Amino acid sequence: MEFGVGYFPTHDGMRPGEVARLVEQRGQDALFFAEHSHIPASRESPYPFGEMPPKYWHCYDLFVALTAAAEATSRLRVGSGICLVIQRDPIHTAKSVASVDHLSGGRFEFGVGAGWNREEMRNHGTDPRVRMAVLRERVEAMKAIWADHEASYQGEHVSFDRIWSYPKPAQWPHPPILVGGSGPTVLDRVVSFGDGWLPNYGEDPGVFERIEQLRARAQRPVQVQFLSVPPDPAVLEKLARVGVHRAMTWLPSGPRGPVERALDKWEDAIGEFTVG
Repeated sequence: MEFGVGYFPTHDGMRPGEVARLVEQRGQDALFFAEHSHIPASRESPYPFGEMPPKYWHCYDLFVALTAAAEATSRLRVGSGICLVIQRDPIHTAKSVASVDHLSGGRFEFGVGAGWNREEMRNHGTDPRVRMAVLRERVEAMKAIWADHEASYQGEHVSFDRIWSYPKPAQWPHPPILVGGSGPTVLDRVVSFGDGWLPNYGEDPGVFERIEQLRARAQRPVQVQFLSVPPDPAVLEKLARVGVHRAMTWLPSGPRGPVERALDKWEDAIGEFTVG
């Protein structure tokens, strides 16, 4: 099983490249960045985990941060955890994904999702009632852009004829697409357009049974990776037993000291799990 960390790349914390260099030097396999373009001040949509921390509206642009992380490292996998595709133009986003993957030498992993903040979606022109259909069509359209010299896509929410867009991703036919979320229909999305599932640990008590359901339905290799994993060797053992590809914990957004202390705890848990 591989190990990694997640991080909100805020302007008032460690810079994205610095975090990436640190976690690569400390032997982690992957670094995933969160994304929010903004947080609506109305606060109508309840934050799922209590009081929302300010890091949610202090993040750098996702793909700027990913580029900095990729340029600062040579081995580390970099990923989006998650990219809010329903709030992004698919042609621009396909270009950003391909650019980071090309510049990194094929080290990008594309975590995608619809998010939870309905006002945020509306501010980007997306009707929350159709967000899952928008997500599917935008991912499908990006796949066409990455794979085809002259790409076209016709859907209800995305439509374009005969475009050229380069560079293509370094990974063929595209970086791994990891579908985030733990809702009742998330496995449908993984099977439909994903290469893997990227849930948060602890959100769904039946997640291990759902992993087996996913593998039975997919009838092809499907990765499972977890974000929000606590630094607990017993949890890592559970994930390893069900064949999880990678476990990732969140590091705090802030100066180097708190980041390193959290990384120490994560490494201690990994060491205890590995030694057994």
